[in-house]
Amino acid sequence: MNKVHPSADAAIADMTDGTVLLVGGFGLSGNPENLIRAVHQKGVRDLTLVSNNAGVDDKGLGVLLKSRQVRRMVGSYVGENKEFERQFLSGELEVELCPQGTLAERLRAAGAGIPAFYTPTGVGTLRAEGRETRTFHGKPYLLEEALHGDFALVKAWKADTHGNLVFRKTARNFNPLVAKAARVTIAEAEEIVPAGELDPDGIHLPGIYVQRVVKGEHYEKWIEKRTIRPREEK
Repeated sequence: MNKVHPSADAAIADMTDGTVLLVGGFGLSGNPENLIRAVHQKGVRDLTLVSNNAGVDDKGLGVLLKSRQVRRMVGSYVGENKEFERQFLSGELEVELCPQGTLAERLRAAGAGIPAFYTPTGVGTLRAEGRETRTFHGKPYLLEEALHGDFALVKAWKADTHGNLVFRKTARNFNPLVAKAARVTIAEAEEIVPAGELDPDGIHLPGIYVQRVVKGEHYEKWIEKRTIRPREEK
């Protein structure tokens, strides 16, 4: 039951080219920094990357885009990454934009074993082109399929050796959703404790969804946009 691996490199050693990779985080909050660096250093290519956003230039998932390791991106917000914009406009990167709530539900459905669901979001837009639409109670709904992955990378605040996870405030964001939707989920945590030390009522994600755990190191905890105001003179 001990799921702890010695390093991020060891935890992603069997990742191959063409992997469908689900990654937690919202902006730069809750990014699995160590695991992203390990994927970058391993050099796997032709990735299908599924995440709420693409990070920013040189930070978060932006490093995988800059190194041209990503072939296709599925996400809901991409406005902070100039390299993403360049690759998309030049046709170098295949992109599927998905409404944020729909993206979350597609991941949740994958984890729950639900193959597809209907939603009113996207009806009558470009999102609906080529997709089945059905009317319920006089209102049109769009069919969306569950979104599965080969690997998921998540960032936790605390973990135990059985893979039970606790997230830190808003850094929880998409992490539990992607963890449940992948065949292999790898979690990095700031602290790892022996099994049984976490309060069962405080566990956000049970270890049944997590196959591998690594201890995160050297966190930068980036801030996308730092906004400050002058100190008021007393």
